[in-house]
Amino acid sequence: MSAVASREVAAAAANVRFTARIVQITLEADGIVSFAMRAADGRDLPAWTPGAHVDLCLPSGLVRQYSLCGDPRDLSQYRIAVLRQEDGRGGSREVHEDLRIGQTVSLVGPRNAFVLVPSQRYLFVAGGIGITPILPMVLHAASRGVDWRLIYGARSRDRMSFLGPLAGVDAGRVDLRPADERAHIEIEEIVAAARGCSEIYACGPRGLLDELEQRFAADGLGSRLHIERFGASAPPVLPGDGSIRVFLARSGGHVDVAADCSVLEALRQAGHDLPSSCEQGFCGTCECRVLDGVPDHRDALLTETERAAGKTMMPCVSRAVTPTLTLDI
Repeated sequence: MSAVASREVAAAAANVRFTARIVQITLEADGIVSFAMRAADGRDLPAWTPGAHVDLCLPSGLVRQYSLCGDPRDLSQYRIAVLRQEDGRGGSREVHEDLRIGQTVSLVGPRNAFVLVPSQRYLFVAGGIGITPILPMVLHAASRGVDWRLIYGARSRDRMSFLGPLAGVDAGRVDLRPADERAHIEIEEIVAAARGCSEIYACGPRGLLDELEQRFAADGLGSRLHIERFGASAPPVLPGDGSIRVFLARSGGHVDVAADCSVLEALRQAGHDLPSSCEQGFCGTCECRVLDGVPDHRDALLTETERAAGKTMMPCVSRAVTPTLTLDI
């Protein structure tokens, strides 16, 4: 099954909404709080795999995506960790200020677009809150007895989450890099370490991930690098964008997309209710097949090979290089 088909199957299977109750709130680090949640009906929660995330439906109506950072073997509860972002879109502030123990929330998922592929040797790289999807991967690798190493950086030690669980797994495999105590994570060091590893997984700040992508591609290691971004690689609308026309192969007709509108929003306005979730280009829920035209990829999910093929796109953020696109809608 292709990566595109796999994501479609996973998205269809994961659009399940259920109610969970918050049972524990923990201050994990400076500005980072974790929430443990159990199913409101007392049953086991849906199974998940390392790298998965859920949609958290907040009382205000906002929906935000958070990585599951507990142990995938424990289906009695989910755990997410949320970094408060004062300059964000408001979701993290609501989570920190309004959610309480005993409160029920709606969850959708889990979904996984950051799948841990089987390997005998892993290198994990986490920056800041990027440890959240990486931690379950570390736990999984440790439980299987395979070779792994984690390089984990942050501004300072008090901003590093889950140091206790990491120390309990195998402290000798964890390389902590608090920037105020020792050197930052160095790209050259990661590349050197990666040469002896089968698969490399990274999550963290955009600058770090961009550098890793560029360097790994230049060294011919791009196929072994798996990254997750908490947000699109580019905004859905940029200065200089023009209008485009999107033809709909199955529905018939076309939709004109204004320069200041995303393709997804234009399709909605025209009455086409596409499934979507994050609307930032990283969950894959709205992924569409491209039958004609050249997409301008601005998502954070597709691999470089998938982008070059131009056979699929995320209409929540991506546009077109060509004046028209034909989508399988």
